[in-house]
Amino acid sequence: MNVKALCVCILLATAPLAAIAQKFAGMGATEEGFALPDPDTRFTFPKDHGSHPNFRIEWWYVTAILTGADGETYGAQWTLFRNAIRPTAAESDQIWLGHAAVSTPEGHFHAERLARGGTGQASVTPTPFSAVIDEWALEGPDLSNVKLTAQVSDSAYDLTLASDRPCVPQGIQGFSQKSAAGLASHYYSQPFYTVEGTIKLASGPVAVTAQAWLDREWSSQPLTETQTGWDWISLHLDSGAKLMGYRLRDTSGRDYVVGTWIATDGTPSPFRPGDLTMKPNKWARVADRDVPVGWTVTLENRDLEIDVHAVYPQSWMPAIVPYWEGPVQVTGTQSGRGYLEMTGYE
Repeated sequence: MNVKALCVCILLATAPLAAIAQKFAGMGATEEGFALPDPDTRFTFPKDHGSHPNFRIEWWYVTAILTGADGETYGAQWTLFRNAIRPTAAESDQIWLGHAAVSTPEGHFHAERLARGGTGQASVTPTPFSAVIDEWALEGPDLSNVKLTAQVSDSAYDLTLASDRPCVPQGIQGFSQKSAAGLASHYYSQPFYTVEGTIKLASGPVAVTAQAWLDREWSSQPLTETQTGWDWISLHLDSGAKLMGYRLRDTSGRDYVVGTWIATDGTPSPFRPGDLTMKPNKWARVADRDVPVGWTVTLENRDLEIDVHAVYPQSWMPAIVPYWEGPVQVTGTQSGRGYLEMTGYE
């Protein structure tokens, strides 16, 4: 098979995944035959750390904002996506996609992996926990203590993540609604990882310490056809609290903005639609498009008004489905740092 034909076959095989890979336009595709999120469902761990092949889409997603021994700020991202091409549990009907990135003062470096289920290239098991695609891995005895590894261009990272607090359900007991129409996902996070390890750069290895955040979601049709993209933040505030929020942009102009305040002990307080506001306050030209790299975020019932701004504005991910992802700093009524993801900017 020639290279052009091979590329066409890959694109055809992964078309459903390409449509949903980063949580935006295309996720309103049909859910016929797949399971749907149920508000009465409660998480069962460690089983739910594993895959849910009766749902169409799913991901394991880690972001870490790092402080180097050299005093610089770095970022590391690792994501494994599973997409079912038809509603069966057969491994051969699963397409896997991996994304990894390293953010540095010298640039933002990205890599991508693709695999078909049943080939041995990619898999997830809950006990002991293992999520792998090719040579990239998130593995450990359980999800509270894992090693994270990936190679990205001339860079790589080898990080140890540990948490002494439980995973946090997002939305209402893990049922995370994405629109007034009621479409939703099952969603939980582990926002309390502390991190130690090494980033390997072209200039040499750098020891790092960090805070990291893991997100787990699965669904079959979380977005409506009119929702064009998503702006998502996960923030580690210096007070010890955590904040997750996202704005789902809609062609109607009625954006859907929700999230969760997470206390230092892990207790979540989900926001009602409208409690949280996210407004762009700074734009940059990135990959030939205008992207908001600064945000004003307010939460009146917490007396929170903060500026969330990109550490490295050119943090573009030129993947099958391109998007922006990188570390951010937080200033205002509270300070901190975290990660920002923005999708659907054409």
